[in-house]
Amino acid sequence: NHYNNFQLRKLKNQMLYKEFLDHIYKRYSGNVKLELNRMTGLLSDMEDPERYLNGFHIGGTNGKGSVCATLEALCLASGLKTALNTSPHLINYSERFRINGSELPFTTILSTFRRYETLFKKWDASFFEITTALAFAMFSKQNVEVAIIEVGLGGRLDATNLFTPDISVITNIGLDHIKTLGGTLEIIAAEKAEIIKKGIPLIIGDMEESPRSIVEGVAMAKQAPVFRFGRDWNTETLSDSLDGISFNYSFGKYEFENLQANLIGEHQVVNVGTALTAFLLYAEKRDIPISEEIIRSALKQINWKGRLQVLSQKPLVITDGAHNVHGAKSLLRTLDRLFPNRKLKFLVSILRDKDYPDMISLFCSKAEFIYITKNQSERAASIEEQVEEVKKHNVPYKTVPTVAEAYALAVKECKPDDILITCGSLYTVGEILAISMN
Repeated sequence: NHYNNFQLRKLKNQMLYKEFLDHIYKRYSGNVKLELNRMTGLLSDMEDPERYLNGFHIGGTNGKGSVCATLEALCLASGLKTALNTSPHLINYSERFRINGSELPFTTILSTFRRYETLFKKWDASFFEITTALAFAMFSKQNVEVAIIEVGLGGRLDATNLFTPDISVITNIGLDHIKTLGGTLEIIAAEKAEIIKKGIPLIIGDMEESPRSIVEGVAMAKQAPVFRFGRDWNTETLSDSLDGISFNYSFGKYEFENLQANLIGEHQVVNVGTALTAFLLYAEKRDIPISEEIIRSALKQINWKGRLQVLSQKPLVITDGAHNVHGAKSLLRTLDRLFPNRKLKFLVSILRDKDYPDMISLFCSKAEFIYITKNQSERAASIEEQVEEVKKHNVPYKTVPTVAEAYALAVKECKPDDILITCGSLYTVGEILAISMN
């Protein structure tokens, strides 16, 4: 009887979860007006929960999530009550809200939503505005000591931009969300630079000179001290394998040799270095003791799924969230280093609003075979659109209607020593992870 009650509760929660997600997704329309008036009004009516938070605000094109997850590991290892808000989610909506490294229970999210639902309606808030407001409300209620907030889209008009952090981070600038943010690196840089707040230190990752000069110009105007990769702090990659990365790090008086992190790919060295620089500045500002031992331990416990994540060994199956050209290039560089002169199998589904022709061209350069499929996002490119691009590169392929069927077929057709890379979109990765975890 107890078991039956538990199963009923579980089923009821699943139904509630689906109903809740459908409801807030419906509130999200394709033509979301990027502006902050609604969010300012909404948060004001909610009694400005974001004002009770401090910590980090992380923007940029790629690597934001890895930087956030690394910061979370560093803060947790230092004994701080830590909150993390990232997007999008891979499997469950609750992934977007972590406190002390654990996702918040759906019941907490739902009760917070119900508490403010009339205000969400009053301000006609979008899906992302609701999500950000929920994060601010839940984190402030839990009295967290440090909040790590990832920018959703751009920066200037992003719902998270009403948060004032101790440290701002811009990882890098690449061409993504061109329709919304503009078609040049410089325009995108100007949008993302608007997360910089007056006098608040800014960490810059590995960024091309032209967009970087725009970001630094905004920082100068706002009297925000800048700590730039390659000038103020540095990393040197020592090794990159399926077990993770090792590297040297230097920043002023801090010199750490042979640090090891459990993320894969040389691009993660700069991401981890970016997070470490931000953390060291924060610790100095807040008088938190800095221990090399704690840092070394934290970097081996970064919790970030779907980024060069190994799902099986024989065949070797890796899933990766590369979802734009910048990310695809990083993935290819890592695969070339891990598996030099080796052709691999790919399972791909990309979103239509990304530069999927260029991404497919990159994947084809390393592919011996490609499974083309379509993930469940409304924005997914059709199988036909993707096939048109694959045909230009003379790589053999198969088309499969869904990610789940494509994954089952690909794994079945792999020999034990084959390597399968599943990639193209975070939606694709989410569907793969949901299958592989069952």
